[in-house]
Amino acid sequence: MALVEVGPMSEELRRALYSSTSLNSLDVETFLPDMLDPSEILDHQTYKNLYRKLPARLQGYSWRLTFSTSQQGFSLSSLYRKMQEIVDTPIMVVIQDTQQTVFGSLLSNSVKVSEGFYGTGESFIFTCHPKFEVCNWTGENTYFIKGNNESLVIGGGENFGIWLDGDLYRGRSQPCKTYNNPVLGPSEDFVIKAIECWGFV
Repeated sequence: MALVEVGPMSEELRRALYSSTSLNSLDVETFLPDMLDPSEILDHQTYKNLYRKLPARLQGYSWRLTFSTSQQGFSLSSLYRKMQEIVDTPIMVVIQDTQQTVFGSLLSNSVKVSEGFYGTGESFIFTCHPKFEVCNWTGENTYFIKGNNESLVIGGGENFGIWLDGDLYRGRSQPCKTYNNPVLGPSEDFVIKAIECWGFV
C-alpha cells in the first residue's frame, strides 16, 4: 500500500473553506473526510476533534490506516518496516493504554530510524485525558521525532513527551519543552494496549 504525497488536492475548495474561516466555526460534519479503514481506538468525536486541529494542507484528505498493532504486531521494527512503504508524509500516531486512555501525536514526517531528531513545527501532541487537548510546538527546541531499534521518542528537552519501547509494550509520557504538554495519561508510565498510525490520502 502506497500513500501519495500530500499535494494540491481540491485546492480551490480548501482555500475557500480554510483561508478566512476557522474550522471551529464551521459545521465540521459537512466537510469531514472518510476514514478509509476502521479504527479500534478512535471514536467519531475524537476523530472530529483531531481533524479540527490539522494543518490546513492536510484538511480535506481521507485517513488511511498504515500500521496497527492488531495487524502488524507489537514490534517497533515492524512499525519502521511499514513506514518504509510510504513516502515521507505526515502521520497521525494514536495510542491507547491498558487504562483505555487515548493520546498520541501528529508527526510532520513518517517514522524512521534516525541519527538525531527530525520533523517540523507542524507536529503536535494530543491527549483525551481528562479531556481532549492539543499541545502545539512551543518553538523552544526542534526535538520532534527520533527513532532507533530500542525506542521511539516524540518531543524532548529534559523529558520526552512520548517514549515507546522497542516491543511497543511499555511507554512513558512526561512534560517536555517541545510541546509544553502535561502527562498524557493517568500516570507517567503506561502499558500499551494498541497503536494505530494514519496517513492522509
